[in-house]
Amino acid sequence: MDPRRGDPDAPRARADGREHRNERTLGYLRVGIDEHPLAIQIFGSDPAVMAEAARMVEAAGADLVDVNFGCPVRKVTKTGAGATLLEDPGRACAIVEAVAAAVDVPVSVKMRRGLDDDSRACLAVGPRLVESGAASLTIHPRSARQMYTGEADHSLTAELVRLVGVPVVASGDITSGAKARAVLATTGAAAVMVGRGAQGNPWALREIVDGDPLEPTREEVAAELILFVRETVRELGDRRAAGFLKKFYGWYLGRGRFPKPFKQELVRLETTDEVVTRLLAAAPGAAEIVERLAAELPDPSDEILLDSMPISIYGGG
Repeated sequence: MDPRRGDPDAPRARADGREHRNERTLGYLRVGIDEHPLAIQIFGSDPAVMAEAARMVEAAGADLVDVNFGCPVRKVTKTGAGATLLEDPGRACAIVEAVAAAVDVPVSVKMRRGLDDDSRACLAVGPRLVESGAASLTIHPRSARQMYTGEADHSLTAELVRLVGVPVVASGDITSGAKARAVLATTGAAAVMVGRGAQGNPWALREIVDGDPLEPTREEVAAELILFVRETVRELGDRRAAGFLKKFYGWYLGRGRFPKPFKQELVRLETTDEVVTRLLAAAPGAAEIVERLAAELPDPSDEILLDSMPISIYGGG
């Protein structure tokens, strides 16, 4: 993940969005030359359409196609996609088989435990998905009903590890290096996936991977947020970006890094230029860091963008 993208999740593509052939949709699937290895996640409920989407994201530069059987959001599950497919193992296996046959890159699957809080559907479906072509499985052991409440039950992760012969990635409540090490040790998982723990906090990855517990300075925080603002404007345009970014201000500037009134002030500003100006005024040293980090970013002309990509991107779940 490029921390300056600001989103801890892999790009996620809705496979049945043919009606969304527009620049707003396609712009999300830009792949930079420095963004490898890269997984692109797709979701949908039709095996043939999912196979088509998989071929297209492979062509866009994906090193791995991830199939989403974990999203708990109603707008996804009501279409028969996301976590709903754990209760329809025949269709789930047909999707994985179709996707695996369509691409040359590995196919992984992300799952929840099931729809309901006491579900163990992931343990029944997981081995079948491997037989259908999944090269690895990711398990977030909360139910779809739980959404993000309660705690992830990683005893299910350990059970899944024992059941399958492919790498299992543990997701859910991975918020620190200590938590990551504990989950790996107790489950036998091959890796961990960081989601909400990295929202506005890419330094969490540094702490988990490198064991570096140092909190970023205010200047570092402001600089990363400024770069993220600018990248978002490039993707969405200033008007749409101004609204989209509001939730990120709390994520970046929270944790005691900036006073709460300052975050509220940014939310009230009408343009992203005003936001950047206020950030630089609050942390003048950020300007030098922004310049250095911007120099490290790849040239936008090196990005891959398929103009005929018949997908839409969905950012929830």
